[in-house]
Amino acid sequence: FPQVALQFPDELLADAVEVAARMEAASGAEMYVLGDTTYGSCCVDEVAAEHVGAEAVLHYGPACLSPCRKLPVLHIFGQQPLDVGHCAEAFRELYPERQSRVVVLSDVVYAHAMGELEQQLCPEYPNIIFSRLVCGDLPGPAVPGEERKFGRQFLVEAAGGLQDYAMFYVGAEGLALTSFMLTWNRCPFSSFNPVTGCGRRETLNVNRALMRRLYLVERARDAGVVGILVGTLGVAGYLTVLQHLRQLLCRAGKRSYTLAVGKPNPAKLANFLEVDIFVLVACAQNSLLDSSDFYRPVVTPYELELACNPAREWTGNYLTDFRDLLPGACAHVELPPAVPTVEAVPDVSLITGKMRATHLCDPPTSQLPPSTTLACRDQTRALAEISPAASFLESRSWRGLDQQLGQTPVSKAVQGRRGIAIAYEDEGCEQ
Repeated sequence: FPQVALQFPDELLADAVEVAARMEAASGAEMYVLGDTTYGSCCVDEVAAEHVGAEAVLHYGPACLSPCRKLPVLHIFGQQPLDVGHCAEAFRELYPERQSRVVVLSDVVYAHAMGELEQQLCPEYPNIIFSRLVCGDLPGPAVPGEERKFGRQFLVEAAGGLQDYAMFYVGAEGLALTSFMLTWNRCPFSSFNPVTGCGRRETLNVNRALMRRLYLVERARDAGVVGILVGTLGVAGYLTVLQHLRQLLCRAGKRSYTLAVGKPNPAKLANFLEVDIFVLVACAQNSLLDSSDFYRPVVTPYELELACNPAREWTGNYLTDFRDLLPGACAHVELPPAVPTVEAVPDVSLITGKMRATHLCDPPTSQLPPSTTLACRDQTRALAEISPAASFLESRSWRGLDQQLGQTPVSKAVQGRRGIAIAYEDEGCEQ
């Protein structure tokens, strides 16, 4: 590849220049460093790579291993130190029964040491299973008992399935472990933190966390306006799930706005006061956003489906990968036919106590002709698309700060006030 993009997380940017120089000297290819990723650093930033015309991406550091759409990707996870002997000893203390059924998972930065750990534990534990990392989608369908999630693949041979196994995670506490525990919520979890050298049984109350997520589902049922947050532009299938969510919200009688705001934070989302709830389309690790500090709650595509699709019921299995909801996937549920309003079963909100409609409407059959959706925007004959959502937001009295570029005179920087608002240091002199 003549042009290659190098993507580094923030903690490794200090070494990016030297790495790029050595790569160019060794390969003769032109290297571009992606300094600030559009979304989470665990996802491959294909958009930034395409801006410089890169034909391949080298992704450094931790990764969510979500499959990409266009560019070939090579992951360099790095090799964080792991005391394999200490980890094996912690495993023996947590699982003294040698016939225990355990699946071993690890953070990607410790994958290099899993082979040595397997050599130490497999002779003692005949029912232990080590997962392996998978970059991209595996060809062919999964065989019975095979698990393919979060870029991990392993085969369960027990008759009772995965629920007969415990999970042992090698890595620090974080979003990856939380996603594992919510997805495989019927399995007891233990972990070993290589940084602290401590092994423990995970005490996260999974039921309490799931109750919090089900509360957000009720909030989604009450919402009338939903903001679809684009949290990734590189994960395969994101355009399909965006269209799926728009169709779902339209059938449910809710208005939707698609928003691309980069990395979501409370200040950005507080600008959209008309939105009742947000749904974040992101990779499996970043989709579980803690929205306790946000003005409006943020849910996952699976939670929005639970709220708006009457055919989908809560079974105890939680999904964080939005690709599982798409047609042809393992957890796809077709939308049921529309129900007339007079025949719809009434529903009462568990939060407000008010009546609400939960039935689906008929899909819209008539649309505006394509020629009427374009209009001349200004005297330069630039074309603009007429959007009801954009027109509504344009009618708001507050439109943000006006930059007034070139209209403000340039002035020298002067020293401002010091102190706190209740008593600045220079207030006594002015009086």
